Amino acid sequence: MQLDPSDQVLGHPKGLFILFFTEMWERFSYYGMRALLTLYLTKHMLFGDETAALIYGSYTSLVYAVPVLGGLIADRYLGFRKAVTLGAILLVAGHFGMAFEGSPATQVISDQGDLSVQRDPFYEQIFYFSLALIIVGVGFLKPNISTIVGRLYETEDPRRDSGFTIFYMGINVGAFVATLLCGYLGETYGWKYGFGLAGIGMLFGLATFQWGQPYLHGHAEPPDEERLAEKIIAGISRERLIYAGAILGVVVAWQAVQRTGELGLALSIFGAAIVAWLIWFSLAKCDAVERDRMLVMLVLIIVSVLFWALFEQAGTSLTLFTDRNVDMGSLFTASMFQAINPLFIFIFAPLFALLWVAMSRWGLEPTTPAKFGLGIVQVGLGFAVLVFGAAQAGEDGKVAVIWLVLMYLLHTTGELCLSPVGLSMITKLSVARVAGMMMGVWFLSASFAAYAAGLIAGETAIENHGEQEMDPLASLAVYTGVFEQLAMVALLFGIVVLACSPYLHRRMHNIH
Repeated sequence: MQLDPSDQVLGHPKGLFILFFTEMWERFSYYGMRALLTLYLTKHMLFGDETAALIYGSYTSLVYAVPVLGGLIADRYLGFRKAVTLGAILLVAGHFGMAFEGSPATQVISDQGDLSVQRDPFYEQIFYFSLALIIVGVGFLKPNISTIVGRLYETEDPRRDSGFTIFYMGINVGAFVATLLCGYLGETYGWKYGFGLAGIGMLFGLATFQWGQPYLHGHAEPPDEERLAEKIIAGISRERLIYAGAILGVVVAWQAVQRTGELGLALSIFGAAIVAWLIWFSLAKCDAVERDRMLVMLVLIIVSVLFWALFEQAGTSLTLFTDRNVDMGSLFTASMFQAINPLFIFIFAPLFALLWVAMSRWGLEPTTPAKFGLGIVQVGLGFAVLVFGAAQAGEDGKVAVIWLVLMYLLHTTGELCLSPVGLSMITKLSVARVAGMMMGVWFLSASFAAYAAGLIAGETAIENHGEQEMDPLASLAVYTGVFEQLAMVALLFGIVVLACSPYLHRRMHNIH
């Protein structure tokens, strides 16, 4: 295929860079808001640590779950361009909605001496509704913008992998910059400024995507324009019904994010049903080789749930620990430390890619199950390092920041051992007739992990919070106790996975 140089930038289609900047700004808005969310819940709305962790876990679990539906709707009906545009509009509305913070919650002591928290119910509901807009917006934008990237290249185009590499750099650029800027503004000048900047970032993303439509022409259109325009009910087209359904989805998410217990029960039932079906399918509908591969994949998906549940402490318990018990100095705020992970991704991702290639040449590259085990071990070592650092804390209960940085380093190297091979594993081990479903299961497992992360973070809850002065030594003892348990569980589990990895690899039947 002859390439027209005028349609390229750095040897890639111009559309790739439209998508790069759209995704960069979308991730800017998402991670900018995420960096502040737990601190906002505990400091502005004065939720207890446990409640804040459950709200955060419910929100992130829905953010990971809804893209499965958003991708399905775009693929069958709406098309990727319209789906991304819809998602971006919802995200802009949601992030700007977060900027309407209202008056801070206050603690009130009754005549009987009981302590209660008073929040403005109107602004509290604006907050939940804004989260719902973001949830559904991510659901329509996130899966479909990645699909458009793939559509820019022919299947055998040698530029395809490097194109995705460039695109995913946008994710880390957005996450890194947003965490620093939105975190600093929100904690230093006011929450509305941090959330507002996230909204401005998403507005830039929407404008970029609309401006760049000529470069995406033919790659993101609906599969059947006539079917989309078909009148279904009372003269209303299928397209408009989809938009109405998206608004209904926002209402459902608005309620779900406030009902953390019911959401957890629903996820548990759904997860158990999926596991049961996969086991039945593997035993009843697969031959011996397919069965082994499917069951190995199920085991590794479960391993990934534990990893992400611990890794996602960055947005909850680790942020609160940083705020209360880390000697940050005068330059940085607690939320800004979440930028360390994307920074280490920049540095180490290319090195890991080279390392695996070199080890493969020498016949030393770890198998996929072994890489999963190494990921779990490293996330455990990260918490162990933090516990060791906490033991060196001074009389003020403050831990040297180097221990937090080392923890993020180990968590990032663990992520690089597990995350990049996950999608590859799904494509290699899935039985062809359920490959699409298994990709959905992989993404849904992140939803279960996010909710579990909220439950784990709830175990670090400190009773003394809000406007009262917190004893840093008391909070340090709570965090150290929980982090020590997480370290032991992860290390033990990781060692078991490593010990079982030769057996699991054999059951993959010559797939590395």
